Amino acid sequence: MIDLASRSAGEDVNPYPLVELFTPNANATWLLAELDPGEPDRAFGLSDLGLGLPELGYVALSELRAIRGPLGLAVERDQHFIADRQLSAYADVAHDRRRIET
Repeated sequence: MIDLASRSAGEDVNPYPLVELFTPNANATWLLAELDPGEPDRAFGLSDLGLGLPELGYVALSELRAIRGPLGLAVERDQHFIADRQLSAYADVAHDRRRIET
């Protein structure tokens, strides 16, 4: 993952997401692209909690590990995800369609 030092330095950073996380039974999805070297628990990416309001921002990895869906299932990593566009392109589609599509 790209570190957030570039973003903090004001550089225009538009990385490809490197990991897709999802809840198997709660319609939440995260596309993560960057880790904060100063705070290894903090990542930047596109989040969709299944409410029709996807957004770019920061998420705590410890919070993702604690999430359980209605059936008690934990957040999982999509083992087959390969990004085919930059994070901003995923965000544009997500805002139009009100959900992340990979």
